[in-house]
Amino acid sequence: METLEFIIYPDGRVQEKVTGIIGASCAEVTAAIEAKLGQVASQENTSEYFAQPLQHSVSVQSQSNYSEW
Repeated sequence: METLEFIIYPDGRVQEKVTGIIGASCAEVTAAIEAKLGQVASQENTSEYFAQPLQHSVSVQSQSNYSEW
């Protein structure tokens, strides 16, 4: 589940936390919001940022055996 969490402090600072998005695509999701909020003071990437999407590969072999009796 993808979530964006915002904490707005009394002094106007906004803390943003993104979870559930694998890889660097979280930057694409938050770019428009950050542009409207103003200057980004700092950024800390989580382990999800560095994770690679899972790619599943399935190999199927078929073998037919029959008897000639």
